Amino acid sequence: MAEFQAEITRLQASSTITGTILASDTNTIVLNELIDQTLLAQAATENGYSVDDTLLQSRISALEDQLGGTQALTNWQATHGYSGEDFVRALKRSIGAAWMRDQIIAAVPETADEVHVMQILVPTSAEADQVYASLQSGKDFLDIAATYDPVTKGDLGWFPRGYLSESAIEEAAFALQPGQYSEVIQMDIGFHILYLVERDPEHTLQPDARRALQVRALQQWLSERRNQSEIHILLP
Repeated sequence: MAEFQAEITRLQASSTITGTILASDTNTIVLNELIDQTLLAQAATENGYSVDDTLLQSRISALEDQLGGTQALTNWQATHGYSGEDFVRALKRSIGAAWMRDQIIAAVPETADEVHVMQILVPTSAEADQVYASLQSGKDFLDIAATYDPVTKGDLGWFPRGYLSESAIEEAAFALQPGQYSEVIQMDIGFHILYLVERDPEHTLQPDARRALQVRALQQWLSERRNQSEIHILLP
């Protein structure tokens, strides 16, 4: 409970400095962070990783240097409600959790099954039907796309599964064969027609795409780990 309250204090202090408005569920944010850290740290131990005294002291020394000395770190702990023992325990867990997190995200490969897609995006159903009819009559997709988007010509670039926020677009794209276009797909921002330029089962991921897959992999790991764990929450 003392550590939980300390984390609340730390988050509130950070919010005051950054000007962030705290959500009403601050307790939930802190609780979930502590649960996630604990699950990651436990898995690190299961995988043979341990935080020895040498590593722990090096991290403490680095924090002292960052804050301006031993007394500054002691003052920081007192301000945020940490006893010396609580701080060491939290730091060890944090180090173990970070190690396990790095293992999870590093396991995401640098290549993936990716598609190169172009689109025609229009605001109304009637216009989308008109465009689709033009394609059915033999009009060239790329020519039509260029009239609606002269700058990018509707090019969405390469992306893997799990990258786009709109799963319907992703599913439609991966269902196509190169040279094929999709039916009209209705989304909140408009009506899409997709065209598959090419597909590569081992395409090198762009950094932003790999980061997105790494975030997804970590979220999936945590979700699965929570489902496999027995978690007791004893907050009053």
